[in-house]
Amino acid sequence: MEIKSNKIDGANAIIEATILREVIDANLEKIAKELAKTASIQGFRKGKVPIAIIKKQYGEKLVQDAEAEALRDVLSKGLEELNITNDSLIGEPNISKFDKSDDKIEVAVKVAMRPLIELGDYASMITEFDKPVISDADVEKRIKELAESQAPLKDIARNRKMKDGDTAVIDFEGFVDGEAFEGGKAENFELRLGSGQFIPGFEDQLIGVKRDEEVEINVTFPAEYQAKNLAGKEAMFKVKVNGIKVKDEVTIDDELAKKMLPGQDDATLEELTKQVKLQMENEELSKLYNDELKPALLETFVAGINFDLPEFVVDQEIDMALNKKAQSMSEDEINVLRENSDKLEKLRETFREDAQRSVRATFIIDALAASENVKVEEQEVMQTIYYEAMQTGQDPQKAYEQYKDSGYLPAVQMSMVEDKVLSQLLNSKIKEA
Repeated sequence: MEIKSNKIDGANAIIEATILREVIDANLEKIAKELAKTASIQGFRKGKVPIAIIKKQYGEKLVQDAEAEALRDVLSKGLEELNITNDSLIGEPNISKFDKSDDKIEVAVKVAMRPLIELGDYASMITEFDKPVISDADVEKRIKELAESQAPLKDIARNRKMKDGDTAVIDFEGFVDGEAFEGGKAENFELRLGSGQFIPGFEDQLIGVKRDEEVEINVTFPAEYQAKNLAGKEAMFKVKVNGIKVKDEVTIDDELAKKMLPGQDDATLEELTKQVKLQMENEELSKLYNDELKPALLETFVAGINFDLPEFVVDQEIDMALNKKAQSMSEDEINVLRENSDKLEKLRETFREDAQRSVRATFIIDALAASENVKVEEQEVMQTIYYEAMQTGQDPQKAYEQYKDSGYLPAVQMSMVEDKVLSQLLNSKIKEA
């Protein structure tokens, strides 16, 4: 058996071989003898089945097994020649050629390897930046907003026109095409004007209305409204204002701090101010990281750290992008691609650059995480999914099981690793004001 092995680059290799007919025959003979020891064939005692009968009974299956064993031998010897360990392989070997004739089989097997990544002095690629500054006025405003959010509502004594921020206590009933519709009626409903709780335009038309007044409000349901029978329809609401409420005034002092910092009996306004300022700084820093610094830093690494990419992984990424694109295509468009391989290949190539960037970024993050000793355990992934599920009112356990069954847990874990490692690198470059 002739084997020729060649490393294409640091992440791809090809193993070519000529498997002679006698190798296949020898493998087939060996497999048939082993099978004869255990096969149960009517008319013969177990272990006493003649080889000729085994060959006749299992025929093509024996040939396939013999060829598969020869391929495994080709792969094993080829990897040994290339000094490639099984641990460094990525994905399954790809048989790119299998030309079978009477006396031999010409084969070519492509393998992908985990690339060797030289990170170099990656810390020097990170630019220093100023920590976001939160003014005292911004902190005072936030504390006031927090205080007002907890303040109780009270009826206003003077019957004035309503304005943005007031809470209207209303009776209403909605009509579409002159007919009342289900769920469009309520009494003494408390609606804060400007909250965006109702259909766009509804709250605006209550501004300027006084207590005990009755008005008609005309709006249009959004095209994507959840109730399909109302989506995009024009509606008229009869509304009566029963009362107007505003937030009661709250004194901003140490007593407020104790309410807003439960468990801290000695809480003071000064301590509350410190904590609110820290929270606001973290919010601004998080926004800066996610909107600007992290994407820019990853692009810098992708552009500045060069290594060979496994073709197999890039092709997988292209296939995923192609499948996603197909979901938005019409059946006629998909049929055109099925019938025209050149057009399909041309479309595939439009995704190659983004796929290469994505694969390169993934390997870089993996290497950086190892260098920075950043890990995300499965328990941490579970806690993150649980928290997000609770935030959106879902069952945490069911949400986790859905991620698990869909095979999305590794992607979530990788995303968390990326977030952690980029944050850790950026944290080292913060300049205090």
